[in-house]
Amino acid sequence: MKKPSGPRFDEPEHGLVDIAAIDQLAQIVVKYGLSEVEIDLGEFHVRLAREQGQTQSEVSLQAAAAAAACGPSETIAETAAEPAAADLAGAVKSPMVGTAYLRPSPEAKPFVEVGSMVKAGDKLMLVEAMKTFNDIVATRAGKIVDILVMDGSPVEYGQTLMVIE
Repeated sequence: MKKPSGPRFDEPEHGLVDIAAIDQLAQIVVKYGLSEVEIDLGEFHVRLAREQGQTQSEVSLQAAAAAAACGPSETIAETAAEPAAADLAGAVKSPMVGTAYLRPSPEAKPFVEVGSMVKAGDKLMLVEAMKTFNDIVATRAGKIVDILVMDGSPVEYGQTLMVIE
């Protein structure tokens, strides 16, 4: 008698989840700077999502932990807390979904860099949404202590872009 080639549903649920495949998906998310990957294979559904500031090891560990707890038809989602920088009073958050640009043109120097001193109203970056470039300005004076996005990276509404101390 020939053994069936597809997954067996009489095995324990954790046997249906290929941790190595989930780990490879997590590496793809990091490598290409994606914020989310979703795959649907019949009754098996996998969704990996991450905050832009996460490292590859954080994504891989969280994906593996989530995969071990889920079976087919369940969603594997990473729910990592946004970096503590988001809770700071000087956090500059994105007012929209779009693409962040740290410089006015590819050959120009950045608006600000880590260590730059800014005044309230100074332009920090641009967020492009629907072919419209929107200025992101400093809400207070201070020093740029962290830039949490890369030039040309996608951003979500409310995502922390940089921190002013």
